[in-house]
Amino acid sequence: MFIAKELRKTSIAEYLLYMWQVEDMIRAMGCSLPLIKKAYVSKFTDYTEEQKEEELDWFGNLVRMLNEEGKREQGHLNINTIVVKDMADLHSRMLQSNKFPIYSAEYYKVLPFIVELRNRGDKDVNEIETCLDVLYGIMLLRIQKKEITPETEHAIKEISTFIGLLSDYYIKDEKEGLDFGEDE
Repeated sequence: MFIAKELRKTSIAEYLLYMWQVEDMIRAMGCSLPLIKKAYVSKFTDYTEEQKEEELDWFGNLVRMLNEEGKREQGHLNINTIVVKDMADLHSRMLQSNKFPIYSAEYYKVLPFIVELRNRGDKDVNEIETCLDVLYGIMLLRIQKKEITPETEHAIKEISTFIGLLSDYYIKDEKEGLDFGEDE
């Protein structure tokens, strides 16, 4: 919870990737709160007992939501899906405006990668979720110490830059609002 809160303020993309990892971790532990407490929360030695309890309550709420939303086996929590949709909406608004030429240039730079990824994967997923999916997949490959080709590394670097830029704009829009000009 404390990590998620901090990431939510600084990088919406990192927040989502973290939350997806938390969803997978909860599933890997069979949605068992006692196991999450023993195998994960107890390892936070720099947390007070009160903070550990808050963290465990947060995990309990996530387990409840996974169960209530029918996402115990797979899929993302609605709270996370809404953030992806909000990012995709902001992305569309920024592309339609002439106020964000750097963002548009970054987008067109990664568009060939997005097209290729969508042709290989789920075509019903929006472009932003496609990018986040690939960043999450690469994160998992790195955790498993699997080899990543130089071509893939290049694509990931470009996608990371693009999603990082969108993430920065998202946070800025939340804090102070973005000026989309007369195009809106």
